[in-house]
Amino acid sequence: MMNLEATVTTILGEVQQHKLGIIHPHEHLFLKNGVPAQVDASLVLDDYEKTRKEVALAMTHGVQTIVDAQPIGAGRDALLLRRLSEESGIHIVACTGFHKLVFYAQNHWIHTASSEALTELFVTEITKHLYRDGEDDWPSTAITGKAGLIKTAADMQGVGGRYFSLFTAAAAAAKLTNTAIMSHTEMGYHALEQIAFYEKHEVPPEQLIICHLDRKVENLDYMLHVAESGVYLELDTIGRFRYHSDEDEVKMILKLLDKGHEDRILLSLDTTNKRMRHYNGGDLGLDYLQVTFLPMLRKAGVGENIIRKITIANAARALAK
Repeated sequence: MMNLEATVTTILGEVQQHKLGIIHPHEHLFLKNGVPAQVDASLVLDDYEKTRKEVALAMTHGVQTIVDAQPIGAGRDALLLRRLSEESGIHIVACTGFHKLVFYAQNHWIHTASSEALTELFVTEITKHLYRDGEDDWPSTAITGKAGLIKTAADMQGVGGRYFSLFTAAAAAAKLTNTAIMSHTEMGYHALEQIAFYEKHEVPPEQLIICHLDRKVENLDYMLHVAESGVYLELDTIGRFRYHSDEDEVKMILKLLDKGHEDRILLSLDTTNKRMRHYNGGDLGLDYLQVTFLPMLRKAGVGENIIRKITIANAARALAK
């Protein structure tokens, strides 16, 4: 059940939890052409009109809220996010935090800033204002708007090395602001390590959203183990056929539901420019979840009450303060 008093911080302000509607909790609406694009050209999303048209597709099918999962200093375009929300009416939740280190230049501040400085930066974006810069120098140009989520990420080395300081800063910011953390896992690895780290730093499982555990079909038993910890599972290997089929994704979701985890599942698409119809003629589009995948779940016997939980209620609860 939703708390009618709870709110979620969007880029335009606080929105009551029960007014968020259908939520895509992990998308990429804009991503500046920089280091991430050098790693993977499909990540660039820098055309306002093309993104606006994609969002319009999703809104046509009832989507009212989208989380932009790109954090400060790694290509996030806070100005375009704010403009899109103002002009389209979509609720957008912006992220502070950090991404995988491969997405930053070698001389980027993310490699050297202290945990204390990073904590202060994250807390500032959550409680005061966003920054429009940070790809090169330490962020300095503020704009109106606040972050509603802390993005974290690790590669195959897990929470060790430089990531230890980054995760420490994220945990401190989450504790100070009661803000949820959405954490990238590399092909589903190290999820339990991340959860244990955050619990040690007094961030409870219900404040954590763990991403991408559904990348590999063979991860199912591990995913069930992670779900038992009480975290939210953000599943987004939908329409991503280089990993597995949508039929396999449906089977994984059915297994999670069968084990009683209906209150912990979130669904999204984790979009790239290759998959959006208005960018490179992609074959999916931001409405794929509603138009194609949810009908598959319904055909497999998933009822509307469960559909509402995994597309509306769970994400709203995960994001709310």
